[in-house]
Amino acid sequence: MAKFNEFRYELLPHLAYWPDLASYDFFLFPNLKKWFGGKRFITREQLIAEIDAYFERLDKSYYSDGLKKLENRWIKCIELKGDYVKK
Repeated sequence: MAKFNEFRYELLPHLAYWPDLASYDFFLFPNLKKWFGGKRFITREQLIAEIDAYFERLDKSYYSDGLKKLENRWIKCIELKGDYVKK
C-alpha cells in the first residue's frame, strides 16, 4: 500500500464478474476452450506446451481485432449505463 500512496494511485474495488466486460471471456479463452476440446494431458509440461503452441499460431491481428471489439463492447456498455450487451 505504501507504493500506492507514494504514486497517488487510487485503489478501486474489484467488481463482480461481468461477462460483457471480461476480456478473457470475450475473445481469448472461448476459442482456446474449443481448441482443447476433448484433449487430455499426462503432464503439466504437455499442457503448457500445447497452450504455448496455440498462442504462437495466432496472428497479431487476432489480438488487435479482439481488443478493438472488446473496446467497442465496453463503450456500448457505458452508453447503455451497464445494461446487458448482446454479442
